[in-house]
This record gives sequence, C-alpha cells and structure tokens, in this order.
Amino acid sequence: MAKEQLNWEDEQVRHDYRHTASHIMAQAVKRLWPDTKLAIGPAIDNGFYYDFDSDHKFSEEDFIKIQKEMKRIVQANYPLERFELPREEAIKYMEEKNEPYKVELIKDLPEDAVISFYKQGDFVDLCAGPHMASTGKIKAFKLMSVAGAYWRGDSDRQMLQRIYATAFPTQELLDEYITKMEEAKKRDHRKIGKEMDLFMLTEEGPGFPFFLPKGMIIRNELEAFWRQEHVKRGYEEIKTPLILNEQLWRTSGHWDHYKDNMYFTKIDDEDYAVKPMNCPGSMLVYKRKMWSYREFPIRCGELGQVHRHELSGALHGLMRVRTFTQDDAHIFMLPEQVNDEIKNVAKFCDDVYKMFGFEYHVELSTRPEDSMGTDEEWEMAENALRNAIEEMGVPFVINEGDGAFYGPKLDFHLQDSIGRTWQCGTIQLDMQMPQRFDLTYIGPDGEKHRPVMIHRVIFGSIERFIGILIEHCAGKFPLWLAPVQVRLMTVTEKFSGYAFELKKRMEDAGLRVEVDVRNEKIGYKLREARNQRVNYMCVIGEKEQEAGTVSVRSGKEGELGEMKVDEFIEKLVEEIKTKKM
Repeated sequence: MAKEQLNWEDEQVRHDYRHTASHIMAQAVKRLWPDTKLAIGPAIDNGFYYDFDSDHKFSEEDFIKIQKEMKRIVQANYPLERFELPREEAIKYMEEKNEPYKVELIKDLPEDAVISFYKQGDFVDLCAGPHMASTGKIKAFKLMSVAGAYWRGDSDRQMLQRIYATAFPTQELLDEYITKMEEAKKRDHRKIGKEMDLFMLTEEGPGFPFFLPKGMIIRNELEAFWRQEHVKRGYEEIKTPLILNEQLWRTSGHWDHYKDNMYFTKIDDEDYAVKPMNCPGSMLVYKRKMWSYREFPIRCGELGQVHRHELSGALHGLMRVRTFTQDDAHIFMLPEQVNDEIKNVAKFCDDVYKMFGFEYHVELSTRPEDSMGTDEEWEMAENALRNAIEEMGVPFVINEGDGAFYGPKLDFHLQDSIGRTWQCGTIQLDMQMPQRFDLTYIGPDGEKHRPVMIHRVIFGSIERFIGILIEHCAGKFPLWLAPVQVRLMTVTEKFSGYAFELKKRMEDAGLRVEVDVRNEKIGYKLREARNQRVNYMCVIGEKEQEAGTVSVRSGKEGELGEMKVDEFIEKLVEEIKTKKM
C-alpha cells in the first residue's frame, strides 16, 4: 500500500497498521530475548500492546533496544504472508515453537475454525489479521510503558508483562500525539487532586475514593447546580436505599444480566444486594400509587450512590471506581410523549455541556447480545431515539451492540481541552422494566395502560465528572466551582489586620477566601498559590493598606494591577453569577 493511499481517518486502516506494528514489536522482543513466550498483541485506541511471558523484567531502559530492533525489521521490509493449518497441525506447530499461550488459544477455537498465521521474515504469529502488506509500511512508532497483566484477565492465572506502544504513518503525527500525552500527564487528575488536596485513595478502600474538604466544595457546587437546573425543568428529587432485597434484582433483570458486577449481603437470613443502579428503586417509588394519564410525564431525579464490582487492575483514580454517585433521572411518560421527552433531555445535556465549554458527539447504541425483550420492542425503541435526535438536527453515529440490556441509548461523548473524549451523558429508552414491574396508569378510557420510561444521566457520575473537569481545566476551575477563590497574601505580618478585615468583607459577599500571613517572601507565597491553582491572588502591603486596595493577579489572565476592594468583589460576584468559564 503506497503512502499516499493510506487513509488514516479510516478506523480499519489504523487497526491494520497498528496490528502490524504489534507483530514487529513481538518479533523484536523475540530476537532480543529468544526464550520469551508470546500471548496476545492487539491494536487498541491510539496504539497497541503485546503481552509477554519472560524471565527478563522489561523496563523503559529496554525500550531503546527494542525500538532499534523494530527499525531493522521495518528496513528489511518483510512481506506479511498469511497461511492456514488444520487445527491439530496448528497446535503441533505452536507446541514445537514452545508457545503455550498460542496453543491454549488454538484449543479454545471451534473444531471447524480456520487457523491462520502470519509470517514476516523468521517470525510467525498466530493471527486472524488483517495486516499491512509488509513491515516497511510502518513509518513511526514509539514504546510508551510497561505494566503487569494477568493472562486472559484472570487473577488466578500467570502475570504477564504488557508493553504498550503506538504507531503513526508520519513522525509529525507521532510527535503531536506524544505532546498530547505529555500534556495529559501534567493534567492527570490524580496528580492535581493530590496537589490541590481534593480527594484521596487509600489501600484500605481500593476504588472507594475519599473526598476532602476542598473536593467537597466542588462536589457540593455541582450538586447544587444540578438541583437548580432540575427544578427549572419540572423534576422532583427522590432518594432510594443503598441495599434492597435480592428479589427486586431478580425482577429487574439485574440478577440474570448484571450479578457479576454486584455486591451482596444477608440481613435476617435473607439475601440482599447493594444497588449497582438506581432504577429498580425508582420503580418502587412509581408503584406507591396509581397514576392518571393527566399527571404525565413524571420526572424523578436522584443523586444516587451505587456500588459496582470492578477488577482491581481496571481501577483508575476517580475515572473508574467501585462506588460513585449517578446523577440519575427516571422519566415515566405516555407513548405519545416519548419524542418530546427525548428531545428535552438531549437539550438539557446540550445546555450543561456548553456551559462547561465541552464539545461533544452522540452515539446511538443498539441492542447487545445479552438483552431482554422482543425484536419489535427493540426496533420501536431504537427508532424513537433515532427519530428524535434526527429531528433536532444533531449528527450521530451508530454504536452497534452497545446498548443496555433493557434498552437502546443515546450516549454523549465529551471532548476535553486536549482532544480526548469521555462518555458522560446517556438517554436510555426502556420498555422492559415497566413490564417487569407491572407499572400502570389509568388512561382517558378508564382502563390500565403501560407507561414508557427513560433512564438518563448528564454528568454520568459526579466522581468521574469531577475527574474529567480537573483534567479539562488542568485544575484551574471556573470561579463558581473553585475551592479557593481568593488568597490574600501579606508582604509582611504587619498587614495581617488589614488582610483579615478584607477576608471578612469578601466572605460576607459569598466568596471563599484564604489568608496567608506567614513570614515568607511574597514570591514564594505567589508560587505556592499558583501551584494550588488559586483563581485570584491578592498582594497586600503598605501601599494597598493606605489606599484601601489590593494588587490582583489572576491565575488565568495574569497581572490585573491594583483594584479598589469593592470593585474587585463586584467583579468576582458577577463572574460567579454568570458561571463564566
């Protein structure tokens, strides 16, 4: 494939390119450490990895050696030649090569499966393909990191060494990606969260984050904003229990489709489950009375804490945890209200994301293999979501098979300030749970009818949204969310009286203020405040005290100069009121 024919926008092209690069990396590792056993080496988003079983412990110091060998393989321009073997011959072939992981993979394939291999020079790998035509097509690559990974994700199996890498068709694209990754490392919410003292993660509770006082300010402001916006749009807030009887989860379908992700306990010799989702509780809230069609739509919002079992290797700061708070809502409606309610929620998502400065794209996630309901119900639900989003003129892509087990959904993927995407909001249309819980209402004909329901979140999870915001803003939160909005710093302790007087005036105006009257140089104080991402830093000395002013520096705009105190307070109050980003 000639360079000018390479369509890098094509997902399949990127996959084939990086899958080929993973074979090149495996060949290089085998040349350098011949006793290494090969596991798997797939292409992934933004790169690829390969899992190795080796007595040699790989480190980043080895990356230069591996990359040099990879360059030799690229320069050799070996063709990638596919060949097939019958199952028993394939097993014997891999046994002779002393590749036990490949043998296991072949044995797990169906009896009639086509067993294919790819050969490049002296290297052969079990692989379904496809690949680039030759190793010489791979132009730019870089090894990124090494980590442990259990064989087949099973903690009872062998721990392997996983080398992560990436590859691009030009050095320029690779350099751009590396720059972005370096920026992402600086913005890592775990690093910034520690520097700003927002949250902590402990060995005593892996996946169970602790929110600290400053982190709680951000959380409380987000939740207050959530409540205000929901009241405006006709939602009522509820709260459902953390633990409910196991029978409820059998009725909801979670027992059959989700129990591996749940935690269980016993109370009075009966089985209970810790809720992984809020929806079954909302079903019980709905069932407390009989509703009339005149009362619809019924919009119930809940900031509900849920618990889900995640493998320890999958945990990641606030982004992947075992307990989190979903900003859930369940909307019960008449069939003829479905279109408008979907559009109302989509508009709600749009309003919130634009306020935070996020661009986003929408995906329509369709029926998964493990699902409930009839083909007709799924088709009706998918068409309802598709029609509503099309009527709004919002572009979307189809994400085949990624719906919830009870219904299809529209997923909102936010793009942050360095171009990464995060799935946050979702609108799920559900015709299953109203049936399973026998939800009804009295229609205009005086008979019982079945409502339709929407599950939806906007933040997704409060914890994860805070993590995304930390990285999006690099810790420099908009003023209304900032834990410390103003820090008053005295040139010497002599001016501490004036500093505390100003603190009182600012706090009376609703601002969050800290005072630094330590006997330290002002340069040191400013540097520390900048590192802690304080929004406004005010220097107080003799000149400011005599004039009744403050010398202001903005964490985002730089030096603002000397300002009258009332003028400064008025500026900040307006910035908070408008929720300026």
